[in-house]
Amino acid sequence: MEGYNLPQQIMQLGLYPFFRTIESEQDTVVKIDGRDVLMFGSNSYLGLTNHPKLKEASIKAIEKYGSGCAGSRFLNGTLDIHLELEEKLARYVGKEGALVFSTGYQVNLGVISSIPGRHDYLILDDLDHACIIDGARLSFAKVMKYSHNDMDSLEKALSRCESDKIKLIAIDGVFSMEGDIANLPEIVQLAEKYNASIMVDDAHGLGVLGTNGAGTADHFGLTDKVDLIMGTFSKSLASIGGFIAADKTTINFLKHNARSLIFSASIAPANAASVIAAVDLIQEEPERIQRLWDNTEYARKKLKEAGFDTGHSVTPIIPLLIRDDYKTFQLTKIALDRGVFVNPVVSPAVPSTSSLIRYSLMATHTREQIDHSVDVLKSISEEIGVFDNKEHRVFYQP
Repeated sequence: MEGYNLPQQIMQLGLYPFFRTIESEQDTVVKIDGRDVLMFGSNSYLGLTNHPKLKEASIKAIEKYGSGCAGSRFLNGTLDIHLELEEKLARYVGKEGALVFSTGYQVNLGVISSIPGRHDYLILDDLDHACIIDGARLSFAKVMKYSHNDMDSLEKALSRCESDKIKLIAIDGVFSMEGDIANLPEIVQLAEKYNASIMVDDAHGLGVLGTNGAGTADHFGLTDKVDLIMGTFSKSLASIGGFIAADKTTINFLKHNARSLIFSASIAPANAASVIAAVDLIQEEPERIQRLWDNTEYARKKLKEAGFDTGHSVTPIIPLLIRDDYKTFQLTKIALDRGVFVNPVVSPAVPSTSSLIRYSLMATHTREQIDHSVDVLKSISEEIGVFDNKEHRVFYQP
């Protein structure tokens, strides 16, 4: 758009933190500008993106099926390996069926926009991920939001819905910036009271929570009470794509009505094969998940001792609340210069008073790597005055 120059303003300050180019595989150490950098900004929670079994599965799939499917699942792009993956995913999360999409984003666009109709309701947590919000924008349903994890606010929203209409509560299982978990037990109680359905976006819960990483619903023992479970392949499952799991009737409906499935090319054979290998590996080596949680608890303790406010996080996503866009950019840039990669989250993605560093753990991080990253972040924060911050500087003004 003409006149849009916000990125250029940040570049002129030498603080632009996006589209940083990585020259190696996604691991605890990556190459940037030819040098080693500790990676604490990855969604590869179980550290599987470079696992030999996933690489081998991908290579074999390319040798058998080629590099792509040249069409949508609806027409010529469904392979037997897609069906094998769907059956495996359905069993993994405890549902009758599953349907694989090209990306997790497309799952939410297709599912959320096609299930509730013009006279129905979508009820969203106000910190839901952008793809849930965008799916709601494509829907003809009435959209209602409730305050984050506030059950009184949720009940007020549900009480305003007509009793005989579809009411779909669509939520993150693990919230991707805050690192906290949806209050699913109470959400289920309210859904039953008001005859609502529940969809859990488990992008950041799959492979992290529950038995063998089966997700948020399994974590709470509520799989049978959650109608739709969505997951992505780009986090713990170390590939690209996404899926929805539900009863067979719902899956059948979505196969023939979800526009983002019908009108998008299917995932490549190599992606499907690597996800199959990842699900198998997670179940064969559950100790990976335990290592992830051990690292998470260790890092959270170290970060709090260093003086950081980590909010309400109880997962491997640990926000470091900076509450100042400028200092958030500063900390990100200087940390990278000193060999630590973290992600900045600033307005408008979050309110300017909640700008943060998103620090993410992997099962494959060592204690020494965690210690070093915390020391670097603490040192920089002391230098730039993070801990004594009194003002809130923003780059984006709505």
